[in-house]
Amino acid sequence: MGLNVWLLLSAIVVITAIVSVRLAHRTGLPSLLIYLGLGLLLGEAGFAHIHFENAALSQQLGLVALAIILAEGGLTTNWQSVRRAVPSALVLATVGVAVSIVVFALAVYNVLDMSWRMSLLLGAVLASTDAAAVFSVLRRLPLPPRLAGVLEAESGFNDAPTVIVVTMLSLPSEPLPSVWEILVNAAYELAAGAALGLAIGPLAAYLLRRVALPASGLYPIAVMAVAFLTYTGAVQLHASGFLAVYLATLIIGNSRLPHRAATRGFAEGSAWLAQIGLFVMLGMLASPAELPQTIVPGLLAGLVLVLLARPISVAVSALLVRLARIDRISWREQVFLSWAGLRGAVPIVLATIPWADGMIGAKGVFNEVFIIVVVFTLLQGPTLSLLAKVLGISAEGEARDIDVEAAPLEELKADLLQVRIPVGSLMHGVEIFELRLPTNAAVTMVVREGRSFVPTPTTQLEAGDQLLVVTTAAQREEVERRLRAVSRKGKLAGWYGERGTI
Repeated sequence: MGLNVWLLLSAIVVITAIVSVRLAHRTGLPSLLIYLGLGLLLGEAGFAHIHFENAALSQQLGLVALAIILAEGGLTTNWQSVRRAVPSALVLATVGVAVSIVVFALAVYNVLDMSWRMSLLLGAVLASTDAAAVFSVLRRLPLPPRLAGVLEAESGFNDAPTVIVVTMLSLPSEPLPSVWEILVNAAYELAAGAALGLAIGPLAAYLLRRVALPASGLYPIAVMAVAFLTYTGAVQLHASGFLAVYLATLIIGNSRLPHRAATRGFAEGSAWLAQIGLFVMLGMLASPAELPQTIVPGLLAGLVLVLLARPISVAVSALLVRLARIDRISWREQVFLSWAGLRGAVPIVLATIPWADGMIGAKGVFNEVFIIVVVFTLLQGPTLSLLAKVLGISAEGEARDIDVEAAPLEELKADLLQVRIPVGSLMHGVEIFELRLPTNAAVTMVVREGRSFVPTPTTQLEAGDQLLVVTTAAQREEVERRLRAVSRKGKLAGWYGERGTI
């Protein structure tokens, strides 16, 4: 096929993928399943009959795509929301990953009669939660900021240690690495990657604030160039590129940059394109004729992961966090964290590493991981919202940020909050002036039953209303606390001692 035909096919795939996002949003499914399906349709058994089986190329492109997705995650993550959750997330991303690998390997070694290397390798491949899947599903759920922050930060941090372990276990010519070798190598790569990200992030933010570029469209390009610089620089230093790029972009995204909203929008578009290309490519890489024979072992391994390895790793991490007095994760939150450990592109990409290295049986591992991702994402994704409600941990009254392109908000150092009043909220019946927001905050618009209007001080709020609140950045936390307090205890929340803390 000529270049024009490839461009035509690529455009059709991208447009189809974009349209499918609406379906995924309504059903609660991560869009990765639809993208994988598109890849299967284009592959050797699909209508396009494209024969693609280059594991080495898939590995390289996949790692770059994951770096882009992590960069977008860092740029769009609100540090104030995840700050309290970072210590717990770090424990889950390190100790939790190690526990998950060991528990999973012990189980499948006996159940599936696999070798120790293969058992540990499969456990390492599946230990990491997927940033793209977690971001796409959880950012639509009304979760408490701390719990959502734990899941987001964990998915951003845990890719780094799993890549290190998978790489060390994927060398067929080398003996099985000792625990000491893994710990030393992982400690160096994580420390060096963190140091690089923490150095480049503030420096890039400082320079971008002071360099007057001639066009606003250059700022998003500069930020993504910094992300690539951080990732490739870390890889060249044999450090963790994933950890470096996530930390650097997290710092940049939470700095007051010129045209920050446009930068975040560009990063989100780049991440969507990376997701589409990545999942379609992985779908093309799979061989449908080989998948049926791996369904049973794949399902057994998936059950071990979801019902045994993940819950135990969460429970051990929660115990360590509590003993260290870092945080306290309730049993309800532990159940949700266990079920919300979504797998996606990361395990499939990691499964290409031993395949590209020529490891015997690695293609079978790839097929099993493919089955696990498809089946358990289909099972877990749509049920997260229901589980949150059953466990009583949903937080539908929380204020949420929305992206704003208006330049005056940037210049005034203001934030625009979107607040939805859920059924049962004591904010129902409260008049605008009774909210008693800080002096530099105001409710600028109310959306009710599809109709928007500018409220007056005596406008009475109703359940189901959506409010747009403008506030200075310095008072944003105070505004959120006041809104939560009124939602919980009504206009006299202060008399009841309700301060709206998370």
